[in-house]
Amino acid sequence: MHKTIDPKEIKTAELHQILLSTVAPRPIAFVSSINENGVYNLAPYSFFNCFSSKPPILVFSSNRKVKDNSTKHTLLNAKLHKELVINIVSYNIVRQMALTSIEYDETVSEFDKAGLTPLKSQLVKAPRVAESIVNYECKVNDIIALGEEGGAGHLIICEVQLIHINKDIFDAEGKIDPQKTQLVARMGRAFYCKAYGENVFPIMQPVNEQAIGWGALPQNIKTSEILSANDLAKLAGVKTLPEKNIKTTPFKGTAIEKHQNIKTLLAKGLVNEAWQLLM
Repeated sequence: MHKTIDPKEIKTAELHQILLSTVAPRPIAFVSSINENGVYNLAPYSFFNCFSSKPPILVFSSNRKVKDNSTKHTLLNAKLHKELVINIVSYNIVRQMALTSIEYDETVSEFDKAGLTPLKSQLVKAPRVAESIVNYECKVNDIIALGEEGGAGHLIICEVQLIHINKDIFDAEGKIDPQKTQLVARMGRAFYCKAYGENVFPIMQPVNEQAIGWGALPQNIKTSEILSANDLAKLAGVKTLPEKNIKTTPFKGTAIEKHQNIKTLLAKGLVNEAWQLLM
C-alpha cells in the first residue's frame, strides 16, 4: 500500500527530503568556480547528471535555500564568468567534499578549508581539483530559473570543453573501471553510498534484439514462490526459447527443488542452462 502525498500540501523542507531520499542515488558535481575578486569557490551539487554526448552537456541545479531564499556563490560565479569546472567525487575525497558544503563567506576559499589543491585549468579561469579523478572544464551555455521561492532550482547547463582523467582508473583494456573510480553518490538526509565493490553488477541485456518477454514464460514459473521478479526477467530476456537438449538428464526432484536449482543457475548467469532445467 502506498502513501499518497500532494506536493502542494506539505512543507518545502519535507518535500525536499522526500525527493532526495527517493530519487537516489545521485552523482555529485563538485563545482569549482571563481568570483569577481579572484577567490576560488568549491561546492557540491547532487542535482546533477549528463544529458547529451554530442555536444557533451552536463547539467546541475543550484537551488535557492529553503530557509531564506538566498542563492549560492556558485550560481553568481556561473552568471559572472560563464565557465566553471565540474570535478567528480570518489571515496578518497568524500569527507573533504562534505566540508565544502559549509556556508563560508565569499572571501573564503573552500579549497583552503577542505585541504584540497587548486590546479590550473587549460581553457577556463576556474581551477580544477587536483585530487579529483576526473575534471570537466566547462563553459556555461545557459542558466534556467525554475522558480522564485526557496527550494527552486537554477539549471546550469554546461558544455564540456576539455576532460582530464586520472590514468589510474583505466583497466587493462583502456576502459574506465568502476572498481578503480570508487565513485560515491548522494542519498537523502546524511546518507551516501559507494558505487563500487559488491554494489556494482552487470546486466547483460541486448537492447537491439527483441526478447520473448514476460508473457512467454510458463505460468507455473510466473507463480513460483522461489523465483523472484528479477529471476523471471532474466528468463524473459532471451531472444528465442532455447531448444531442449535431448541429452540433458531429466530433473527428478520436486518443483520447489527445481526452482531452487534454476535460481542458482540464474545467479551464476547461466540462463540457457536454467531454461534447459525448466524445459
